[in-house]
Amino acid sequence: MATAKKAPAKKAAPAKAAAPAKKAAPAKKAAAPAKKVAAKAPAKKAAPAKKAAPAKKAAPAKKAAPKAPAKKRTVNAAFMKALTPSAALAAIVGANPLPRTEVVSKLWAYIKKNKLQDAVNKRMINADAKLKEIFGKMQVSMFEMAGLIGKHLK
Repeated sequence: MATAKKAPAKKAAPAKAAAPAKKAAPAKKAAAPAKKVAAKAPAKKAAPAKKAAPAKKAAPAKKAAPKAPAKKRTVNAAFMKALTPSAALAAIVGANPLPRTEVVSKLWAYIKKNKLQDAVNKRMINADAKLKEIFGKMQVSMFEMAGLIGKHLK
């Protein structure tokens, strides 16, 4: 109770000092009961958590609704278009026309089979004689690889 008496005394002092600040004083008084409620509120914190739980249940219901009417995802035709590899690329992936995705898959199979991935930095690919013709340099990052392959596909 001692703290409750001190708080109003401090609030009353600024109100007497400045008469136009009366609007600020009620705001402070409103804040004081909020502090008292917050001190008593551990039981109330559990109640909002219970309210939040049904909201979470409602969110998955919304996610389920779009899945039902959604049809199978259509594949982008540009990725599936068969492209003819250049002679240098054909030495690795074969001479038959392949989609870009298959070319990348076969290149990765070749890289892993010949252990061309850098041991320290796995994002880097160390080129052998065949890959150097395609990449144009001895070491390439996996992110550059797709761009460099594009030059060898028609």
